[in-house]
Amino acid sequence: MSRLRPRIRQKLDGLVARVEQLLAQSADPAVLAQGERLAKLQREIGSTTPLVERYRGFVRLEHDIEEHRALVTGGDRELAELARSELPALEARADREVDELVDALLADTGDDRRDCIIEIRAGTGGEEAALFARDLCTIYQRFASRQGWTFEPIHSTPTETGGFKDITFALRGTSVFHAMQFESGGHRVQRVPETEAKGRVHTSAATVAVLPEVEEVEVHIDPQDLRVDTFRASGAGGQHVNKTESAVRITHIPTGTVVACQEERSQLKNKQRAMSLLRARIHEATKRAADAARAAERREQVGSGDRSDRIRTYNFPQDRLTDHRLNRNFALSQILEGKLEPVVEGLLADQRQRRIEEL
Repeated sequence: MSRLRPRIRQKLDGLVARVEQLLAQSADPAVLAQGERLAKLQREIGSTTPLVERYRGFVRLEHDIEEHRALVTGGDRELAELARSELPALEARADREVDELVDALLADTGDDRRDCIIEIRAGTGGEEAALFARDLCTIYQRFASRQGWTFEPIHSTPTETGGFKDITFALRGTSVFHAMQFESGGHRVQRVPETEAKGRVHTSAATVAVLPEVEEVEVHIDPQDLRVDTFRASGAGGQHVNKTESAVRITHIPTGTVVACQEERSQLKNKQRAMSLLRARIHEATKRAADAARAAERREQVGSGDRSDRIRTYNFPQDRLTDHRLNRNFALSQILEGKLEPVVEGLLADQRQRRIEEL
């Protein structure tokens, strides 16, 4: 019979303890009075409980197998024969359960269940790079719609021709970071700009950073370490943006991290979204400091925005998207419609193999 590796069993035991802790917290009157926090606790309980229950079932199955083996060597011949006849089916079932538990655990590792915040910045290529940043945002928004996720804008710096120097937004739903984590990196586009009279193909770039969104209780930020400034929002939005200082800029003094949000009419909502972005950035910075290998990988992926730094190339003349990590091509016209599923599935399969090797 296949056995769970000790480290995998340890992780599953940790999830059991985590669910028990969450259930206790969700019954706390202080938590019950906080609707948003309670909803997040219940969401995590709901997403983790199926794996925990499956593991508990596997533990019961292991006990059944041990009892059958004890009966085989026991003194009762009739019970021994019955146990011997049932053992093969129980052990085969346990083998299947081991594989399925590993797959379920890999899908539940790290930040996979979290929502995420995405930052897109135009790189080399001037206005064409800004337009490409807009196109990337559109792709992700359409993909999010296909997945049933929620798209929430946080901050943007638009250009006169409709592009974005930078744009930040949150995606919320089921296992959002699990799918979107692979978008971190340099994206390169090859196409003929609308302003190109001679029909020449230009190359531009944009960078994408995908940050897992974290709870307030997970990242402690001392209010005394913050400087909060308000200002009038710019860009589209009608007369309101010119009359009220609803936009918020928050500076985390110890680290020099600056975030801003101007997408909501409410200053309070803008501050809440800016704080969410700040927590995500500080959480990511903390993880980088604790894990040098991950930091090196992220720097390599995101790069500088130069044309040579890329994880993916969007070739419009040939209707081809190339993911350089998979060394595979996809139909660009499908990707532009938000149909990222084939790319994500390929990257998830590659990640699964690497995670199994790590475990």
